Amino acid sequence: MPHSASDIFAILRNPQRHKDFDGSHMITGSLTEELIRAVGDTFTMRMNRAGDDYLMINFVDEFDENRRIFWTPAPGDISRAEGHEEANIGKPAGYRWGYILEPMGMGRTKVTEVFEFGPLTESNFTDGGTWINTKNTVQDSMMASLKLLAGLI
Repeated sequence: MPHSASDIFAILRNPQRHKDFDGSHMITGSLTEELIRAVGDTFTMRMNRAGDDYLMINFVDEFDENRRIFWTPAPGDISRAEGHEEANIGKPAGYRWGYILEPMGMGRTKVTEVFEFGPLTESNFTDGGTWINTKNTVQDSMMASLKLLAGLI
């Protein structure tokens, strides 16, 4: 991107801005107003998928200012807790999102969005036992996110 790493990182560390570059169009807002500052911070997002509103708590597990930011989502309310048990609220869902920024000189930055799939579970399969191909959907959303992010600066 033709932007500095610090300009890009300023958007990534602000949960209030995540809706602005969400290529999946699932984020509807943030309950967190504070900037992400360090590993161990959390931020909670309002989400919607196929008409279902829910919350996701995100645990920041990598933070290197202007270089890397990663978080692990967890159910934030009972609608997304596996088995719909309250004990699963806040329990990491087994996958992770993040961004890697690499300054390229002359005010340019290479931005890589990362989605690390967790282990396959029963929820990855249809009733017929066929794996649901989420890779293409995630990849398309990530490309859209990067385009939206570039347009914000």
